[in-house]
Amino acid sequence: MSISKVLVNSFVNITSKAAIAAHKFVGKKNKILADKAAVDIMRSEINKLDIDGKIVIGEGELDEAPMLYIGEKLGSGKGKSIDIAVDPVEGTNFVANNLPGGISVIAFADRNHLFNAPETYMNKIAINKSIPDDAVDLDNSIKKNILNIADARNKDVSNVRVCILDRPRHQKIINELLNLNVKLKLIKDGDVAGAILVTDDKYDVDIFLGIGGGPEGVLAAAALDAFGCKFQGRFLFETENDIKRARDMGIKDLDKKYELNEIIKGETVFCATGITDGDLVKGVSIVKNEFYTETFVTHTNSFKNVIKNRYPKLD
Repeated sequence: MSISKVLVNSFVNITSKAAIAAHKFVGKKNKILADKAAVDIMRSEINKLDIDGKIVIGEGELDEAPMLYIGEKLGSGKGKSIDIAVDPVEGTNFVANNLPGGISVIAFADRNHLFNAPETYMNKIAINKSIPDDAVDLDNSIKKNILNIADARNKDVSNVRVCILDRPRHQKIINELLNLNVKLKLIKDGDVAGAILVTDDKYDVDIFLGIGGGPEGVLAAAALDAFGCKFQGRFLFETENDIKRARDMGIKDLDKKYELNEIIKGETVFCATGITDGDLVKGVSIVKNEFYTETFVTHTNSFKNVIKNRYPKLD
């Protein structure tokens, strides 16, 4: 049974309500309260749905997160069986400090169709569908990937734009990119949204690369799939505990390079509602007694759109 438009709209409402809940803490310097507000409303609203839902990417494991933990069952248990990946507030620092780019995110698919990613780092790469798949690869050098992109898009290397998290761990890569004279889009946080910028030329990003969260890689892949983009990821395991958790999740080859179709299968829905203004969507706004939201929504083989909603302000 395919994913219905009614179910898609239900999840748009859920990320919208979570964004509104977190918006109350914009600029309040408390990312924990912002995240908790989004988590609480997201869990409550999902539980109202007639679904057999299971969290495969959440706020952590049971002992770390009392709500929206990995393995938690949500919904009435009587409806469609789905896997759910959540990031109630991506960019908690953005929200706490009233900076652009805070979003509330959910992806879902049929049971066993979303990769159950461990809470560890992942080396990632994402490119627009206009670039041939064999032009860019995680195993290529940075220089080779950039030159291949320039050739594929018929542009000078100096006009290739790369999106990467501005982190000390990336300094060597950033220096190499600067030596190649490419354009950089350095982001402080939010690598789900960062990866999605390759989907449309209006964002002027040719490639997203670098090391970020593994769960965020799965969320980004859910959106990229609808655009026919290429995504690759390889988990990085730094401790014995990381390795044990990965093996417990069924990951046998710790060095495996995952392609998008190994992370996302079948129909997938991705919803990201703005909390603060960003590249993808505008943040929550208040006009008179109503909240206005924008949600970036994709449904594999169906639609890719920004949906605008409004909700009554009850307090």
